[in-house]
Amino acid sequence: MAQRVTVALEDDLDGGPAAETVRFGKLLAPFIEHARKAGRSQGRRPARTAASRQRSGDIRAWAKDRGLTVSERGRIPASVVEQYQAATAKGR
Repeated sequence: MAQRVTVALEDDLDGGPAAETVRFGKLLAPFIEHARKAGRSQGRRPARTAASRQRSGDIRAWAKDRGLTVSERGRIPASVVEQYQAATAKGR
């Protein structure tokens, strides 16, 4: 008994007959190796609230009144936040 196998190549784009098969899987391997999985976001931080912006502004103003160096933007040093909390807790 004999068996005959026929392979017909089909073009992915137009569905017509294809002239050749192009293998590119091995060329993509370095990129796949370093890729991240798609799907859920990568832990994006939530947006700041108006209250947190106001609190940061209050801390910056308090620190400047006391001669502490604090930048206009960015993270406020933990030591400054601790001093602010200690000072405002006494006044309550």
